[in-house]
Amino acid sequence: MPDDVVGAEVRMLLGDEAVALAALHSGISAAYAYPGTPATEILEALAFHGDKPATWCANEKTAYEQALGMSMAGKRALVSMKHVGLNVAADPFMNSAVVHPIGGLVLAVADDPGMHSSQNEQDSRFYADFARVPCLEPADPQQAYDMTREAFEVSECFRIPVMLRLVTRIAHQRAGVRTSAPREENALAESDRADWVLLPGFARRNWRKRIEQRKEIAGWTESSGHNALTLNDSFRELGVITTGLVRSYFLEVSAALGLTPSHLHIGAYPIPALLVRQLADHVSEILVIEEGYPYVERMLRGLIPPFVSIRGKESGDIPADGELNQEIVWKAFGVEPPHGLAIPMHVAERPPRLCDGCPHIDAYNALTAVLGEYESPLVTSDIGCYTLGALPPIGVGQSCVCMGASIGMAKGAAEAGVRPVVAVIGDSTFLHSGITPLMDAVAGNTNMTLLILDNDVVAMTGTQPTLLPSSRIADIVRGIGVPPEHCHVFESHPRRTAELTELLRKEIAHGGLSAVIVHRPCIEAARQSRKARAS
Repeated sequence: MPDDVVGAEVRMLLGDEAVALAALHSGISAAYAYPGTPATEILEALAFHGDKPATWCANEKTAYEQALGMSMAGKRALVSMKHVGLNVAADPFMNSAVVHPIGGLVLAVADDPGMHSSQNEQDSRFYADFARVPCLEPADPQQAYDMTREAFEVSECFRIPVMLRLVTRIAHQRAGVRTSAPREENALAESDRADWVLLPGFARRNWRKRIEQRKEIAGWTESSGHNALTLNDSFRELGVITTGLVRSYFLEVSAALGLTPSHLHIGAYPIPALLVRQLADHVSEILVIEEGYPYVERMLRGLIPPFVSIRGKESGDIPADGELNQEIVWKAFGVEPPHGLAIPMHVAERPPRLCDGCPHIDAYNALTAVLGEYESPLVTSDIGCYTLGALPPIGVGQSCVCMGASIGMAKGAAEAGVRPVVAVIGDSTFLHSGITPLMDAVAGNTNMTLLILDNDVVAMTGTQPTLLPSSRIADIVRGIGVPPEHCHVFESHPRRTAELTELLRKEIAHGGLSAVIVHRPCIEAARQSRKARAS
């Protein structure tokens, strides 16, 4: 993002940067997030170029709650996260749909079709529908900017949170973006207690208001310029529905084929039912091309007559997983892509691995030496760089499910009778979601060892700083109740691997709960720091 936020009329921006700039131009007072690809660059751009508080939080739940408090005070707030992060923030997100925000509250959530850096492909549009909040889905960085600005207006108009749903190719696509004049921040405002205290009596009243408001919100989506219907009277066999970035794929392929089927593009949700029915009345078959789950495709079956055929992911005409591309759209039209569109080539696989000199390698070497002395050890790992220990040449770690799960899974496995059990987690992930399962392990004095690999940063997403310094992590572990004599902080170094091995051997053999915090700064963060100092 350019250094000035009100200068040139057109900027070259990533989709994530377009969201950040639009939030600044919308008069936000603060932004909150937890790093996670492909959403990380939103807060990074705000932190680097903006003059508003942009805060990395302990996790997505705390980020959303802080944004909610900002909105309660009448100020505008942006909260951003990746799709699986919304699982963590689901509790405040769902309940925020029942309260009545005053300042605009926008959730920018980036989905990851194809699982480039994620555990699943979940589609956040289902969350928006589940909570009954409006959702905007940009088709390019320009729309990412425009929709972000509109989202704040919609939020304040209906006094409801608004979701902005991105996908990887939009978040990381770079294009020229035309900006518009910025506005001032909101003034402080006082909230009505009945709008925010979700006691059953107040909550029932608020929920009824939301249900009644659905008609107004539906009217907004029906008239939104982001939902565009074009009917072709001379081609009644097929209609096409697109969402998000696949609009450009469809337009490119249909132009090449010389086809102009009736076309409905959906960029604002709830689904515009009247426009869908107009399309269905005009054609005998509808092809749905959407990135993510078959969300629109499933919704159609409750909106249109059964004699209108529906094709898409559920019919098998579009692949059920992975990202979409032009080749897939060609085949959905029943045509093989032209020669040269797909370039057959073998690309050697390059699985992710720990950086050369990564401090985690020392800890894994020590752990491997100890576990080799046992017949059936179990290592439950977590989300982060240390997950890569499961891959060759290290090969340590039998699980990786979600943030903080390593500790809870280790407790469950230990209680099932597995010996020994080691949970491996990083410093930021421990602060994100590891503290509460450790309380369970303390309460049960579980026979397991917790290995916290502390490198001072959130390394895998770009070396953002960990929320608390290393010394505070040990204080937390002991404060929760891990016995001080079985809680160790070890300053790692390749020359101290034998010493670390002996420490792990002793604590793994201990018949109760133990914790070893292995500390050494991330080598990539140190490299970046040296480069910054040199410049």
